[in-house]
Amino acid sequence: MKKYQAIISFEMDEEFMTLVPPHRTYINFLLNKGTIDSYAVSMETLTSWITINANTKKEVKEILEKSPLAKYWTFEICELFVYDSQSTRLPAVQLN
Repeated sequence: MKKYQAIISFEMDEEFMTLVPPHRTYINFLLNKGTIDSYAVSMETLTSWITINANTKKEVKEILEKSPLAKYWTFEICELFVYDSQSTRLPAVQLN
């Protein structure tokens, strides 16, 4: 399985805000399932970044298009060569 970064630009209107709760339910489902590693949104730039585990870019596209907010999105999908974060590392050893 490969890792991909989805870089999403979006626009908002009143309907957009009504779709946020079902979108968050979908994102939480994908996080709990391990399909998504990380999810971040900037309201300042109207951009979202999602790190997704999938076999192909096509599969990532299909996952993104199932979101209730998909009609507001334009996105780019990039395959990642390196993915490292503090959350993927072992916890620091603390001596008692």
